[in-house]
Amino acid sequence: LQASDLIITPATKFKEKPDPSGLVFGTVFTDNMLTIEWSLTSGWEKPYIKPLENLSLHPASSSLHYAIELFEGMKAYRGVDGKIRLFRPTLNMDRMARSARRASLPCFDQNELLECIRKLVEVEKEWVPYSTAASLYIRPTLIGTEPSLGVKKPTKALLYVILSPVGPYFASGSFNPISLWADPKYVRAWKGGTGDCKLGGNYGSSVYAQQEALELGCQQVLWLYGEDHQITEVGTMNLFLYWINEDGENELATPPLDGIILPGVTRQSILDLARNW
Repeated sequence: LQASDLIITPATKFKEKPDPSGLVFGTVFTDNMLTIEWSLTSGWEKPYIKPLENLSLHPASSSLHYAIELFEGMKAYRGVDGKIRLFRPTLNMDRMARSARRASLPCFDQNELLECIRKLVEVEKEWVPYSTAASLYIRPTLIGTEPSLGVKKPTKALLYVILSPVGPYFASGSFNPISLWADPKYVRAWKGGTGDCKLGGNYGSSVYAQQEALELGCQQVLWLYGEDHQITEVGTMNLFLYWINEDGENELATPPLDGIILPGVTRQSILDLARNW
């Protein structure tokens, strides 16, 4: 996978840019996408930036039957100085590479992929909201496309990246509190599983519990683990607890990376900052 091989044939028809104040998460998409095909025999093909279009997949593609796929989520922000910046994207590339190994999908050069993503954002720079409350969400995805019903490592795959201008994930806003629902009858992840990878199957299987939480008036699920009901993470985010202990000291705690929670970029950033307080 080489960014120098990137072929750019951008869209010539453009959609109207939405009002940043009215964005609903993940429902509006930009004009272009990045696609890179892979096969066991040929390796990575040339990357393309081209108009956003539907995918054409064989109905026996392994991603459709056995969830052999992964995704990432990162953002581009427009600063008050007008410059566009990605937030710690190398951490997302590291996590994506780990997810690819766990899902038996092809490895890739993280720096080269990141450069292709930067080029895509550059092409779509006018889609980065002129707002401090909105951003451009970047969704890299890697799926198995081999047309086979055998449960095995795929010999064909597709890596693609789409972009979506977004506001706050929750309708209540970015910094307003949300309510959590915890019930030990549901488990998101377990030791030796894939809970520390960003695989679609981890999220699809959580929708049932998430719907129950919504019906009970809560916005997210707080996932528990083990006989002692250890707290792990929330459906769309990691969890921190802050308190003043018996000695009057400020303490900030978060569950450890023990294989059952996703190593979040925001989580790591908070820890990096807090250690310097």
